[in-house]
Amino acid sequence: MTKTERSVIYAQDIMFITGRSKSYAYGLLSKIKNYYNKTDHQVVTFEEYATFHGIPVEKVMEYIR
Repeated sequence: MTKTERSVIYAQDIMFITGRSKSYAYGLLSKIKNYYNKTDHQVVTFEEYATFHGIPVEKVMEYIR
């Protein structure tokens, strides 16, 4: 069985990347969902997170691996 990379970013990832609180991370996910016109049940990808902040997705992925 091979390990696949995930494409969804979670609040815990944002907390780790930014060093901010859980409430900040959830608020940021809400802002990103609003920006991309997503509903509550839809998820945010690493690419959307990186684009929203204007940083390369590779930089985000460095923190996740």
